[in-house]
Amino acid sequence: MVLTTEAPGQVPTRDQLVRRVSEAAPALREQAAWSEENRRLSDESVNALAEAGVFRLRAPTRYGGYECDTRTLVDIGAELGRADGSTAWTASVYWIPTWMTCLFPDHVQDEVFATPDVRICGTLSPGGMAAPADGGVVVNGRWGFITGALHSHWQEIIAIQPGPEGEPMPVMALVPMSDLQIIDDWHTSGLSGTGSVSTAAQDVFVPAERVLPLGAVLQGQGASKANADAAIYRAPLLPVASASSIGTVLGLARAARDAFAERLPDRKITYTNYESQREAPITHLETAEAALKLDEAEFHAYRLADQVDGKCRTGEPWSVEERVRARADLGAACRLAKESVDILALASGGSSIYRDKPIQRVARDIQAVNLHALMHPSTNIELYGRVLCGLEPNTLYL
Repeated sequence: MVLTTEAPGQVPTRDQLVRRVSEAAPALREQAAWSEENRRLSDESVNALAEAGVFRLRAPTRYGGYECDTRTLVDIGAELGRADGSTAWTASVYWIPTWMTCLFPDHVQDEVFATPDVRICGTLSPGGMAAPADGGVVVNGRWGFITGALHSHWQEIIAIQPGPEGEPMPVMALVPMSDLQIIDDWHTSGLSGTGSVSTAAQDVFVPAERVLPLGAVLQGQGASKANADAAIYRAPLLPVASASSIGTVLGLARAARDAFAERLPDRKITYTNYESQREAPITHLETAEAALKLDEAEFHAYRLADQVDGKCRTGEPWSVEERVRARADLGAACRLAKESVDILALASGGSSIYRDKPIQRVARDIQAVNLHALMHPSTNIELYGRVLCGLEPNTLYL
């Protein structure tokens, strides 16, 4: 068991946080098969994450949070991904809505962060309608892929609200999970343990203080006075979200490397004279190629994190090309990490398809990550090329 032992107001260092997660990793790894079988994180895994301080990383220090930079998120996400992809992905998803909550008025944050180690899930995709009502809006709709919903206290939903002239205006609303319905529809080939079920709202009233225009959120413009000068909260949402998510893929590629290396010395190559796969020249080439692709993925991941952190420190505005390159770095890291895993998974032979061999789950998990709309390599890289060719971006999600 890992315990957070810092004094009140003391923020642990990056190395301390990574060490806590590393100490929790064996327990998380032991729960991976259960989580996949049951399509959700185990309570033991959630408790281990809380004890390691994972849910405090993006919360304000005035509530006992750590206000960590994105480089820390990459390191911790990678350490979690090395233990279990579903755990890492769920943690990274919690970090993003937690950051978004810090854009709401301070009294709203007081309510949300009154819960120790509060967990907030969410989505960036509109899934409902928000009808104006006295003092707020009434929301109806359904949202899919809500990672971590089963262990969350709040959800940030995106809905369409008619504007002053009747034009559609996307808004973000903060809703207690007790106001939403859980739809158990998470039956997937990858990231099965994330519990990314759908949620639904039926005539749910949301007070105006818990509603923000999505356009302002995408620009990192919030209503919080207490967080106005905090470095981590003055950046556009999409670069922040990209940097928050990217550690998982690095961790999955490292997990594949670990699993491959563990079996390597004693594994024969069937129908050949190789008594140890380690002796075969093809194994040398495959191992090196996988390692180099992971190196390249790490370059893109850390370039993205360092750019987000640098811009946050200085408060300099983001150019369109910088925003688009943030998404391109995310897509490139996802593609390269998957290619690294694919090489080692293919080299692991027929025996690797058994459920007790971790590399088969790693391969399915990283495939699922690459299919995510925000992470998808082709979508992100095409967007980057479009802007480099002098065209306007064809999305608001920058």
